[in-house]
Amino acid sequence: MIKTDLSDVYRHYIACLNKQDWPKLGQFVHDEVIHNGRRLGLSGYLEMLEGDFAEIPDLHFNVQMLISDPPYIASRLTFDCTPKEMFLGLPVNGRRVSFAENIIYMFRDKKIVQAWSVIDKAAIEAQL
Repeated sequence: MIKTDLSDVYRHYIACLNKQDWPKLGQFVHDEVIHNGRRLGLSGYLEMLEGDFAEIPDLHFNVQMLISDPPYIASRLTFDCTPKEMFLGLPVNGRRVSFAENIIYMFRDKKIVQAWSVIDKAAIEAQL
């Protein structure tokens, strides 16, 4: 797979998340996906995302940086949102916070098979 193809697939995946177009999620996420070392499978991955949107109704994924080195994508995502209550163990309680997530994905057949993610919790703590 060439870099531009994988970058395009990734941007379509992000659009799918932002639209919460869950029926299309399987086009981008492998049935046996692993997230931060835990095998979630597609259903567990969907459950994780639905939980994120339930906790943060105005959640929107913004691609700030994208590096493609097939079969890997590295991305820095930024967020400016208002989690309803506790978020990452922090009492955000409806306050607007801005933070970033650094994530590396491994793709197979144009689908995410593994993801490693770190959220900048210190940035949220500094705002509270």
